[in-house]
Order: sequence, then C-alpha cells, then structure tokens
Amino acid sequence: MKTKFESFSNKDVCKGCKFCVKGEKLVLFVGGKCSRNCWYCSLSKNRKNSPQTYANERPIKNSKELIKEAIESNARGAGITGGDPLVYFKKTIKYAKTLKKKFGPSFHIHIYLPPQLVTEKKLKKLSKYIDEVRFHPSFLFNPDKKLKQEEFEKIKTASRIFGKQNTGIEVPMIPEKKKEIYEVIKELKNYIGFANLNEFELSETNFNIMTKKHTFNEDTFTIRNSITTGKWIIAKATKDKTKVKVHLCTARTKDCYQYINRLIKHNILPFGNKTDEGTVVYFSHYYNKLSEAKKQIKKLTNKFYIDNPNKRIIIDMDEIINIYDKIKITRTKEYPTFGQDRLEYSIIEE
Repeated sequence: MKTKFESFSNKDVCKGCKFCVKGEKLVLFVGGKCSRNCWYCSLSKNRKNSPQTYANERPIKNSKELIKEAIESNARGAGITGGDPLVYFKKTIKYAKTLKKKFGPSFHIHIYLPPQLVTEKKLKKLSKYIDEVRFHPSFLFNPDKKLKQEEFEKIKTASRIFGKQNTGIEVPMIPEKKKEIYEVIKELKNYIGFANLNEFELSETNFNIMTKKHTFNEDTFTIRNSITTGKWIIAKATKDKTKVKVHLCTARTKDCYQYINRLIKHNILPFGNKTDEGTVVYFSHYYNKLSEAKKQIKKLTNKFYIDNPNKRIIIDMDEIINIYDKIKITRTKEYPTFGQDRLEYSIIEE
C-alpha cells in the first residue's frame, strides 16, 4: 500500500513515523561515536566520531540551546540518534528528560539503538523519558548466530519494558539481504510492533564500498532495486498475515515530506516569505555600519527588521517597489535553519 507520503506499508506505520513525515520531529544527534562500524553507514565525515551534539542543524552545548531549537522548529517530538546514543548515555538521558519536562508527556520521543551497549538497566532508565525504541541488529553485516541471539534477547527485554507496539527494528533496505531481513521480522514478530525499511542510499562515507557492490538509479543516489525488494517484504508480510507494521521509507519520503515539512514548520525572521519547498525569501540591505544603514532605511520605511548575525536589515516585500532604486537591495532564497546551515543559494541584486 502506497502512503500519501510516497512510502509503502502493509497496514500502518509506527507512531514516531507519523510525527516525522509531518515534519514535527526534532532530530537530536547526540554524538558521532558508535559501538560498531557498519560498512554501509551513511553518517557524514563531519559528524562521524565527532563529540558535537546537534539539534536539527544547530550545534548545541546545553539544554537551553536544545529547547530554543525545539521551540523555533515547532517540534512536537524528537528522534534521538548518533552514532550510538548509548555511547553518550548520560547526555541522552539528560536531554530526553529536558524535553519531556519542558513540553510534557505528549512530546513523543523515539531513539535509534545498536544493541551492543544495551542492558536491561539502561532500557529501564530510558523508558522514563523515551516512548519508542528502534533497534538496528547486526545481522546485516555479521552472521554470527550467538551474537544474533544475544541481540534478540535484548530486543525481547525492550519489548517487555516499552511494550510491543513501541519496540521495533529499523534497517537499510539492502536488496541482496531481503530474505534475511524478512526472516528476522518473522522471528521477532511476537516482540516488535513495527519494522522500518529505509531505501538504501549512497553517502560520502560509504561511497567507495557502495560503488563496488551496487548500481544506482539514474536520477538519484539510491540503490537500484531497494524499493522493489522492500515491496517484496511488504507483500510477504501481507500474505503471511504477519502482525508487524512494515514500512518502507523512501528517499523521497525523507526529502520531500519529512525534511521539507520540518522546514515549513520552522520559525522564520520577520518579513520573510515562505515558499512551498520550505525555503524563505528575504529582501535585505546588507550593511557595514548598522547605525548608518538604519538611519538611511528609516527615511524610506518603518517596516524592517535588523538581523544582526547576518549584518543585514530585512525589509517588508511590499515596500521594495518604492525603495529599490534608492538603496541597494539583495533578494535571497535560503533555508530557515540555524547559523552556517542557512544557505543563501540565490542572490539577485535589484
């Protein structure tokens, strides 16, 4: 069944995904160190093994900065990721607690976990603030049966603590691993409520090995047959009446819905004009000396906003027709994200 977000599912999707596709989840990246080294890891070079924490695109150092980003992005939940969040266990607990305390129990938090560092004690502590847990077992790159059984026991423990419907697995949809993935879903069907399959994508950190192992769709950096094999798993789950929500999340789902919807919901500066693609158009006068620029603008209009970090004065679009020939105005189209990630990719000087 194709969803309205260009993903595919056999019945429904887990609660966390319902927030994500609407752009309502803050992405809390606690740090780039991991308890293992998956060959297909898509983490960027900038974040891999880095201790820096990010709330969406904002690098943060404390709870105050986390809350600021959650408010500015109008988040109704958060997804905690890494690296491995359990490498930063104290920080993970601290920030999850901060979000729940500030926004209340309805603020839905899910977490991505490799099983390596998982213990019952840690799961119980996480369950005080985390609503949903998503495991990434090692079977895709390590066929060791003993390891597999150990990880399955940890997933069963999580199911007992969080509840079956709030416990699941999330794995990349690697075409040649489709049978193994489906077998794992069947083996865990009494302990997980969902299985998320992500369309397999190329990244800067897995480029060398991926280009040797796979071919790609002509119009994207996605792996050929990843969606086809994901649909095969969904069909098998439907035929076998497997009571697990199997969801195939495509690259378009992430890029055209999850990400763009998050941009659209994000707060913008005064006198900005949102576009349907999540970007913002500003008409601004860039200055060297604020006092001089402000004095000059005040003679022309009182509808403006001083954006000090970017050394510009943003002007109401409706005023531009009357003043563009009297002062230098720059039109920018940019993302409403934090700091250096605010990309000015179209500049037209009037």
